[in-house]
Amino acid sequence: MSNQPRHIAIIMDGNGRWAEAQGKNRTYGHEKGAEIVRSITTYCGEHSEIDRLTLYAFSTENWKRPKLEVEFLMKLLEKYLKSERSTYLDNNIRFEPIGDLSIFSKSLRNVIDDVQKATEGCNALTQCLALNYGGRDEIVRAVNASRENGAITVESLTNALDCTHDVDLLIRTGGDHRLSNFMMWQAAYAELFFTKTLWPEFSADELESIIKKFKTVERRFGGLN
Repeated sequence: MSNQPRHIAIIMDGNGRWAEAQGKNRTYGHEKGAEIVRSITTYCGEHSEIDRLTLYAFSTENWKRPKLEVEFLMKLLEKYLKSERSTYLDNNIRFEPIGDLSIFSKSLRNVIDDVQKATEGCNALTQCLALNYGGRDEIVRAVNASRENGAITVESLTNALDCTHDVDLLIRTGGDHRLSNFMMWQAAYAELFFTKTLWPEFSADELESIIKKFKTVERRFGGLN
């Protein structure tokens, strides 16, 4: 029952709205958002008490967006992973994807696999990108994977999930107050923080401020202290 957030998860919302407020195309916001991913990941990697950072990069519902925007996001993801390979290695950060990757192009899947293998020995932080990820989809896939082994238990289902680590601190940027199908199992006892800051304006300073507030929370997990 530590008051240190070992696992931080972030719903990175507001890229498109930020770009439109600047009079720019929504894609400009996504490019700026990718830069913030780098700075937040680097910050977490520098703090040994943080083990894992999970970022909601592309949901199972995001395919409903305009075709050109989806195509841009796929190209941006591939470009990001290629360019950040050295950042991961230089900062001893392990990259780990979660979600159903089977729908992605072979080229993108190869890049994802390459970066994951290249960083598998890194141990300062695990940066987990949720890609074609949805909490309900993850649970359904876990149930189907578990049912062949007899009765399903909390432990067996947890072990079958894409991510087996409980979330301590879940942050959503952009002003909305919902989980949007993100880490629904893992966030059962997470502390939830919502900020109006749009993702391209989110900073390490604001994250540090949220972590300080988190440390003042008494986490009882259904019990009494």
